[in-house]
Amino acid sequence: MKKSHIFGILIIAVAIIVIMSTAGDASAYVTFEDAQEMASKGNDNKIHVVGKLPKDGSGNVVGIEPSPDMMSFKFQMVDENNETQIVYHPNPMPTDFLRSEQVVVVGGYQNGKFVADKILLKCPSKYQEEGVNT
Repeated sequence: MKKSHIFGILIIAVAIIVIMSTAGDASAYVTFEDAQEMASKGNDNKIHVVGKLPKDGSGNVVGIEPSPDMMSFKFQMVDENNETQIVYHPNPMPTDFLRSEQVVVVGGYQNGKFVADKILLKCPSKYQEEGVNT
């Protein structure tokens, strides 16, 4: 075999390994109810739950409990079925968390609690034009 053929086979093998490893982490957005059902069936894959943070009448986010050392926090999140769930995140609160319009938590249930390994935020655009002054 020529060296170019061996090199080509190695490139294809690496590409297949990369595709297979990333495909295992992909998942669809589900509700907390679906996530609990998946966890009860032994599904250990990362689960994506999309929702919003509950707000009071003034528009302030409610239900956030930072840890005493500020290195983790718990918060309430309302999913697409209007089910409220407490989510634990073992890292500090992300920047603009309180300003986010929509939140996606990536994680799973551990001991009956949803633990988010990752939090993705959809924040209001900072770059929207408010109007042109002439």
